[in-house]
Amino acid sequence: MNGDVPSFRVDRWLGKTTRYCCVIPVINEGEQITRQLAKMRALGISKITDIIIVDGGSKDGSLDPDKLDAGEVRALVTKTAPGKLSAQLRCAYAFALDEGYEGIVTIDGNDKDDPDAIPAFVKALDDGYDFAQASRFIPGGVEENTPKSRRLAIKLIHAPALSIASGFHWTDTTQGFRAYSAKMLLDPRVSIFRDVFGTYELLAYLNYRAPKLGYRCIELPTARRYPANEKVPTKISPWRGQIELMQTLFKACTGGFNP
Repeated sequence: MNGDVPSFRVDRWLGKTTRYCCVIPVINEGEQITRQLAKMRALGISKITDIIIVDGGSKDGSLDPDKLDAGEVRALVTKTAPGKLSAQLRCAYAFALDEGYEGIVTIDGNDKDDPDAIPAFVKALDDGYDFAQASRFIPGGVEENTPKSRRLAIKLIHAPALSIASGFHWTDTTQGFRAYSAKMLLDPRVSIFRDVFGTYELLAYLNYRAPKLGYRCIELPTARRYPANEKVPTKISPWRGQIELMQTLFKACTGGFNP
């Protein structure tokens, strides 16, 4: 894979069986990833897309081999370099593209997103879309217990800014539940394999860059449910993290991440 790919190791690889793969980024997700994989198994997801977990360095035993077997996980890729989500995704995407997958579905591993929408993302790739974005805010979408500050930031700042800058009407741009074509990810004009993408930059950048380059984009209705009486599952700190997200948003919308 050309470009900057963070160092990683492949701890499990059972071989490619489908055209597309489903990448799940995790770090110490505990029972959340176990529950999510059980849901995916019940839905038969592994029959339409190979499941690849990319780990940021979990220490909680949630990725023990027996749990991966039960979840029908075909690959476990572990990032060994510094960095957060964007670095993890670059590891997994490099691995998947090197293995010849034609498209990649990505869903968070904290059991907030309902995986029953994964077949719709696969169909979007089959139908020739290059970027399918999950949205809880369009008809058919479901949101439960979304933190009020987050909801307002998405609907009043993040999605409108990226819509204006990219020329495509987005409604839910912070969601990591997406699908990308290999063609788009490998385009040198997109150039995702760069060290500038280390934390959460890659998500906003692709919402901006893909429509700008004329790639076919679509939003799909999905369900995102936050726990009612539990700590919000997120790796983003309440204040510093939100400030960094806004800085990233501004840079993406002004072409600051363009190659």
